[in-house]
Amino acid sequence: MKVKNSFRSYLIFVKPYWKLIALTIVIGIIKFTIPLILPLLMKYVVDDLLLSTLTIEQKVDKLVVVMISALALFIIVRAPIEYLRQYYAQLTTSRILYDLRNRLYAHIQKLSLKYYHNHKSGEIISRMINDAEQTKNIVETGLMNVWLDMITLFIALGFMFSMDAELTLVAIIVLPFYALSVKLLYKRLKAFSKSRSQALADMQSYLVERVNGIAVTKSFALEEVEAKRFDGRNLSFLERALALTRWNARTNAIINTLTDLAPLFVLFYGGYQVIHGNLTLGAFLAFFAYLERLYGPLRRLVNSSTVLTQASASLDRVMELLQEPYDLVDAPDAKPIGQVKGSIAFDQVSFKYDKSEDWVLRDIQLTIAPGETVAFVGMSGGGKSSLISLVPRFYDVQKGTIRLDGVDISSVTLKSLRSQIGMVLQDNILFSGSVRDNILFGNPDAGEDKLIQAAQAANAHDFIMSLPKGYDTEIGERGVKLSGGQKQRVAIARVFLKNPRILVLDEATSALDLESEHLIQESLLTLAKDRTTLIVAHRLSTITHADQIVLIENGEIKEKGTHEALMKLDGAYAKLFNVQHLSSPVS
Repeated sequence: MKVKNSFRSYLIFVKPYWKLIALTIVIGIIKFTIPLILPLLMKYVVDDLLLSTLTIEQKVDKLVVVMISALALFIIVRAPIEYLRQYYAQLTTSRILYDLRNRLYAHIQKLSLKYYHNHKSGEIISRMINDAEQTKNIVETGLMNVWLDMITLFIALGFMFSMDAELTLVAIIVLPFYALSVKLLYKRLKAFSKSRSQALADMQSYLVERVNGIAVTKSFALEEVEAKRFDGRNLSFLERALALTRWNARTNAIINTLTDLAPLFVLFYGGYQVIHGNLTLGAFLAFFAYLERLYGPLRRLVNSSTVLTQASASLDRVMELLQEPYDLVDAPDAKPIGQVKGSIAFDQVSFKYDKSEDWVLRDIQLTIAPGETVAFVGMSGGGKSSLISLVPRFYDVQKGTIRLDGVDISSVTLKSLRSQIGMVLQDNILFSGSVRDNILFGNPDAGEDKLIQAAQAANAHDFIMSLPKGYDTEIGERGVKLSGGQKQRVAIARVFLKNPRILVLDEATSALDLESEHLIQESLLTLAKDRTTLIVAHRLSTITHADQIVLIENGEIKEKGTHEALMKLDGAYAKLFNVQHLSSPVS
């Protein structure tokens, strides 16, 4: 994806803090100007005191006055100024980074599931954390330090020209070579920086996947194999990091060599002028001191070019994520749907995940009455889960229409649509935190009574109370401290708390033991009461009570009806049910 003017997009985050940035620059000018007085003090002490005809007592008295004045300037004025400059600089960049990460998080919340299926989670995290952190340098270095160094450089040049114009020209004779070096050397630096960032993101993506799947690695005893695979990605990052390091080292070698030539020219020409009486010794020493004040900022400007080039590469990656378009958006005239009865109609619906792929669903025609339970069955890959994912608009159809209470779901707001739908999946995601936090996902504003009622309805209250801290027990990332059945009951409890009008169950009990399945089936039957319920089931014995059973094969509806009607039909459903019934263990 091509990034559209990263810097201009980034200025949106900078604009609210322009006053802080201006204040920081003003304070910085004062901070950097104060040390520029030191060479003038040196010139005064040498020419007007040490080499003067004053008496020793007079020299000492004046030297004490100079010392006290300098101490007052540096202790009383410069110390607070230094503190304020550092504080305001960090305050500004930290606030901008805070705003940027908040915007990024809000943005990725709106990206469709399709985006997440096509991008690694570690890559997204790397852009939000590592690359976003690098963008701080755009403000701190690019909008603050660069200007301060340029102002310092011009003030130093002003003092130098006021003392000796010819010697100043000798001092800056290498500046054109500086400009040429920067222009030639920094062309490739951004590419090296971007390549390094990508390698870091790849390694982070790999780590996220492997940490989440560590149980698989251990079960296959593949620790050594995985270590070698990680080494490959780590080595790729090392190679790109070293390529960037080599280029930086080459740049610094050339720049520092040029910097070191200037004092040699000044030493020779200035010494020549002092010998011939054209320049005082104090002026010569002051001039030499100003060289550091001149080339210090110049050296920092060159280093800033390196920092800004790397930050620019990171900024491109951040803005690339931030400018990722939304696959699913509310229509311009979309309205909240409000409370619904729960009738759902699929009218000639066809769907595929990508334009280049085959149709996953073809001409689906199906009507579901309010409060009806409809089960979708068939072989894996037939399109069952794809069909139910269209109801909450996780994806949009390419052909046909889905209506909820007669209203096209594409004409209502996504938030209002999804607020009417509760989902229980085969592998429900629980988040690190307490049991309470996870149930409250169903309704963050619910009180304690409603929370407990939801847990009781899900047959979860008793096991929760047996945990060390009850509802406040930490369950670990993805709920690793709970059994499969316990996780599923917590997931059902949060749907009870949400109290949706439409319920979607996707293989909700297929991975559980018989005892857990029995408890959860009870909970699901209670949950489904008086709600429109869509069930994707592999175990057909669990859906014989459904008002409609829909058999889907190769994206098309092949049979539909009640369990009894389909058994009488003696078609594909009956054969599938009989095969499962015969293969079931005898009780």
